Amino acid sequence: MTSILNSIPLSSAAVSLVLSNWRKIILIICGWTLFALISATQSYLNYGYSGRPRPYSQVASVWVTCAGIWALMTPLALWLAKRFRVTREHLLSSIALHVLGGSLIAVLQLGVYVLVARVLVVNPSTRFGPWEQFRDLFFTEFQANLLLYIVLVAFYQAFDYHRRYRERERRAAQLEVEAAHLETQLTRAQLDALRMQMNPHFLFNTLNSVSVLMQEDVVLANQMLLHLSELLRLTLNQEQTHEVTLRQELDFLRVYLEIEQTRFQDRLKVKIEAAPETLEARVPNLILQPLVENAIRHAVAPRASETLVVIQSERLNGNLLLLVSDNGDGIAAKNASANGIGLANTRSRLEKLYGAAQEFVLHAAANGGVEASVTIPFRTGSEDSK
Repeated sequence: MTSILNSIPLSSAAVSLVLSNWRKIILIICGWTLFALISATQSYLNYGYSGRPRPYSQVASVWVTCAGIWALMTPLALWLAKRFRVTREHLLSSIALHVLGGSLIAVLQLGVYVLVARVLVVNPSTRFGPWEQFRDLFFTEFQANLLLYIVLVAFYQAFDYHRRYRERERRAAQLEVEAAHLETQLTRAQLDALRMQMNPHFLFNTLNSVSVLMQEDVVLANQMLLHLSELLRLTLNQEQTHEVTLRQELDFLRVYLEIEQTRFQDRLKVKIEAAPETLEARVPNLILQPLVENAIRHAVAPRASETLVVIQSERLNGNLLLLVSDNGDGIAAKNASANGIGLANTRSRLEKLYGAAQEFVLHAAANGGVEASVTIPFRTGSEDSK
């Protein structure tokens, strides 16, 4: 089609306009061609049934000419439909304008047809009376022409409504995606804030342990500082990670416990009972440390006798269950849950990461101590939540 248009002596602006709208032009031509063929066939059959048969070519030439003129006027009709959309707010005025515009286009089409038909359809030897022919056509075809204009406007309105509806759907979906993205960013920022609050808290408590030991045993204090260095290295490596595997979390916890065991010596005993199938499960970074710290603070530190802290994990009904328990003297769960930044941040982080799919409970254990249980969805994967 491009090569054909380039051979026509049109201005560059006209060629550009045609090329940019060639799909619409082809659709208009095909639509009116189909209209001409259907109308010509119906007229041909009507003439034959009424006993006045006419050649199909003669009947078709009339309808093709009529449809061709309408094809040329369709852009004007569509422009009016676009310019004066029928809306609820301007219903009566829009209808009145389209009745007026449709009437003018209907009259213009009839006038052009009279002139074109003289050259293409009517026998040149017959007398040409343009006014008489226009008058006859006006009384027989004006209503049909006005109806054709209304159909064009209705088609455009339906298409425009569908386009606007799809655009609203697309925009609504885009807004949902943007809202979800903003919500994710907000949650991530809140998690980062909780983690930034927790890291200094954890470091302060560890350094406090080193400070206490410095007054009792410098060699052990130095050993504790080495463990602290390793702990900080692990912390920095996971600084931007909200989730790690349970295996990584336990590795971190073991280094932390080495510091605490250096401090409390035989007063602190630790047992880790992690089910093998849970080691690759994803858990929040630094989720166990504040639970163990809470057990040490309330069960180990106040007692001179040996205290056992048990860390367990198991897969249960599609969830991962983490347990930290001690056999200390026990305290009221409601008081324990309110103490310190660690447990408060643990609860907040779990809510941000898993919503209603998580559970964090602190209660009295069967052996008289305190047990902290965390339940989160069991899932594995190599990707980190950041």
